[in-house]
Amino acid sequence: MTDSVDRLYNAVLDAKGSDPGQSRTARLLRAGRSKIAKKLAEEAIEVVIDAMNGDRNAVVRESADLLYNLVVLWVASGVDPKDVWKEMDRRERLFGIAEKLLKSSAADKMRPRVAALSARRLQKRR
Repeated sequence: MTDSVDRLYNAVLDAKGSDPGQSRTARLLRAGRSKIAKKLAEEAIEVVIDAMNGDRNAVVRESADLLYNLVVLWVASGVDPKDVWKEMDRRERLFGIAEKLLKSSAADKMRPRVAALSARRLQKRR
């Protein structure tokens, strides 16, 4: 999958200099990060609604739209997919591929909370 996202990222980068009258991507990039972020949120909501309605095919279609808009936002924000993959690798090493870092204060964001999770599990076992 990373190859597909990387190809999409490169295509969005290429479209950055295209004519907004000819390229939807160029038009979206020209509209700015706020507009792109709103579009991303709309697509996420559409995925959620389709999932709640049990419409698998719509979830697939809207997920592709969601990924496209996420990549456009990355380009507008100066985020390279390689940085996201590195973060995913780091999290996998700490918690496993399916886990997510706990949200906490800004000072704690860089420090993993593995010990806190382990201590909490030990207390429950007693």
